[in-house]
Amino acid sequence: MAIEDQTQNLESKSNDLRNRILFTIFILCIYRLGTFVPLAGIDPFALQETMSSTQKGLLGMFNVFSGGAVSRMAIFALGIMPYISSSIIVQLLTGVSDYFKNLKDQGEIGRKKITQITRYGTVLIATLQGYGVAVGLENAGNLVISPGMYFKIMTTISLVAGTTFLMWLGEQITSRGIGNGISLIIFSGIVAEIPRALASTFELGRTGALSPMMIIGIFILIIVTVMFIVFVERAMRKILINYPKRQMGNKVYGGQSSHLPLKINTAGVIPAIFASALLLLPITFSNFGLSDSELFLKISALFSQGKPLYMLLYAFGIIFFSFFYTSIVFNPKETAENLRKYGGYVPGIRPGERTAEFIQTILTRLTTIGACYLTLVCLMPEFLISKYPIPFYLGGTSVLIVVVVAMDTVSQVQTRLMSSQYESLIKKAKFNK
Repeated sequence: MAIEDQTQNLESKSNDLRNRILFTIFILCIYRLGTFVPLAGIDPFALQETMSSTQKGLLGMFNVFSGGAVSRMAIFALGIMPYISSSIIVQLLTGVSDYFKNLKDQGEIGRKKITQITRYGTVLIATLQGYGVAVGLENAGNLVISPGMYFKIMTTISLVAGTTFLMWLGEQITSRGIGNGISLIIFSGIVAEIPRALASTFELGRTGALSPMMIIGIFILIIVTVMFIVFVERAMRKILINYPKRQMGNKVYGGQSSHLPLKINTAGVIPAIFASALLLLPITFSNFGLSDSELFLKISALFSQGKPLYMLLYAFGIIFFSFFYTSIVFNPKETAENLRKYGGYVPGIRPGERTAEFIQTILTRLTTIGACYLTLVCLMPEFLISKYPIPFYLGGTSVLIVVVVAMDTVSQVQTRLMSSQYESLIKKAKFNK
């Protein structure tokens, strides 16, 4: 009887995992369909001509994160970026505002309130960006069939609705699917456009724009980059934590050791995304025709890919956001206080403030290595993109997102499988007793 219950439990766990995977795939298919629903009032032929000449500004970067929705000016053209921007702002306020600090300390209730504020911020940012896109479309030649206030309002509403729906889809994947929903949406958009990027690369080789050796070198570079990303993302620094022995009656508890794992790249891909967006903003404005100033165009030229100033500022932006985001997501003082509360200590380090300083020192060194790693991965392909007509989807940031999200999703699947196996082993051990 117990063996039958154990078998039914394993089947239930297996069915749950299968349903979660199928649900995630279903949601991602809905997202991909939405990237092909165009905004109303735009000339498709003029759009195709305009997008073919503006793929190397912020437009090209957003096109990567939206899965090609920007090049088609679909209702998902803003993608999930407004939600990410709102999350960063709220997390920043959590570190500097007493109101948000109190919400964070309230546990589950505070977390729900912070999530609600993040949603409101997403709608506000999407509204501002949607109106900016509507104005930009009207100023970018003959894209809009009937320009005017009606077009601006309808475009803004459509884009805000698209972003809000994407935010809801991401939350559904996180709660009922596998992996982080927001990351998987960006991941699926990039992966879905990779075949087209590969086809265009081979077409460039056929026409002679790229030599066969150059194409082979590009793919070798991508493979090496993927291996390097996997190696660094799996690398971590483990800090030894000891727990003292405690005697309660005739039994002795504690006396065990564990580890505090610190990843080299705690910030993930956020530094690369925000540094790219900020640096590509001037050249994108000039591409949209929002400024005809000769001085503005000269300044924008300095931010073109491959230029020394662009590379320098890009590297600085990645390093800055690496330290900035790491300081938001990991607090050494809270970690040290939690260790002291539960009796844990680092050998040779006094609990409390000295432990926090010790963890902060290690974290700073790891973040420095992680920032250099992100800079190398993101800048190395930029030289190729600036000199050769290589699609953005084969760039360092795209490869970084795809590899990191894929590793995280596979890890979650393995964790669910291992947990079900452990439960079955524990029940089997109890039954044998």
